[in-house]
Amino acid sequence: MASSQARLSTKTMAFVLAGGRGSRLMELTDIRAKPAVFFGGKTRIIDFALSNALNSGIRKMAIATQYKAHSLIRHCQRGWSFFRAERNEYLDILPASQRINENLWYLGTADAVYQNIDIVDSYKVEYVLVLAGDHIYKMDYEIMLRQHVDSGADVTVGCLTVPREEATGFGVMATDKDSRIIDFLEKPADPPGMPDDPDMALASMGIYVFKWSFLREMLIRDAADPDSKHDFGGDIIPYIVKNGKAVAHRFVDSCVRENPDATAYWRDVGTIDAFWKANIDLTDFTPELDLWDKSWPIWTYSESVPPAKFIHDEDDRRGSAISSLVAGGCIISGTTIRNSLLFTQVHTNSYASLEYAVVLPYVNIGRSARLKNVVIDRGVQIPEGLVVGEDPEEDAKWFRVSEGGVTLITKAMMRNWFAAQ
Repeated sequence: MASSQARLSTKTMAFVLAGGRGSRLMELTDIRAKPAVFFGGKTRIIDFALSNALNSGIRKMAIATQYKAHSLIRHCQRGWSFFRAERNEYLDILPASQRINENLWYLGTADAVYQNIDIVDSYKVEYVLVLAGDHIYKMDYEIMLRQHVDSGADVTVGCLTVPREEATGFGVMATDKDSRIIDFLEKPADPPGMPDDPDMALASMGIYVFKWSFLREMLIRDAADPDSKHDFGGDIIPYIVKNGKAVAHRFVDSCVRENPDATAYWRDVGTIDAFWKANIDLTDFTPELDLWDKSWPIWTYSESVPPAKFIHDEDDRRGSAISSLVAGGCIISGTTIRNSLLFTQVHTNSYASLEYAVVLPYVNIGRSARLKNVVIDRGVQIPEGLVVGEDPEEDAKWFRVSEGGVTLITKAMMRNWFAAQ
């Protein structure tokens, strides 16, 4: 690790790409972009990339937004407004605003940075760290920055180490023994193995480090190419692999974890099943993702709410939560909760039961409702006696049932249910 006087993070800007819808989350992203989706009882998905940057020492950030960005922008304004310009700290929100051409929004990930070249110039930084704003992980970017400088790379690509058979859905790096990338393959049917472990492959995390002067030239060249899709993974990185020096950085070398032997935790919660499982995993006795680590906190906007409250102590009407996470402002009134995660201001009523439920903020659970293996969107009103999770065919008539058997319930779905009663 570099000394505090030489930390590269002080010369770096984090450019967070947060414009994607995340269509595989189905109706959960009907009203918000994927990075704005709630996660972990208190946070939003984007908080992880931003917190990693902040904890790594980066104090200059920009967030490029596009799809249904209001929820995301409001969250960042409320939870991330503590940067002070007089201390040379900045967090800019950069909606697609047709700054280059009145007919063009952001055409791709690289174009999102290209359209804001003048803003990045104004930051007067030496390095740019490009981040995806829609993954769950804890990472010290200073370690990746140091590797980038020490290796003399034109680009350093953050990579996961995954079994070869699981790498077919990623962009995969073929590297030599010195971690130099010699080929980049997008979702290959037969992913190349790592030189030191042929059964494993290096999959792109969508994290890139560049010297800004170099990236600036690449973006201008790419913008002038009529055949480019203006994407980092599809255009910029393959070009540098062929014409420059691209180096892979292994996530295991910079993953933040209390025990160095622990699994390097990274999740793309891009489907209903993955989103549900990653949240439910937090209820484990020792979850792989440590949200209790004060040395690497996940910053967010926290509402001012009272503590959670559990009331009633009668047979079949006891407010209780077992192996569960319950956020502030919740009132658990005579409800049995097991292996579930409840966000802020969830109210449940007598004789109801929740099992393996992910319940987003401001949900009200009616009396005697039985809910299992569900994700309930913000603000949903669950009627008295509703049963979900016991009859998949019946559930599918009104709600979204995933391939893994998880039922998503939104306000629009409940309106249709009420109209049919």
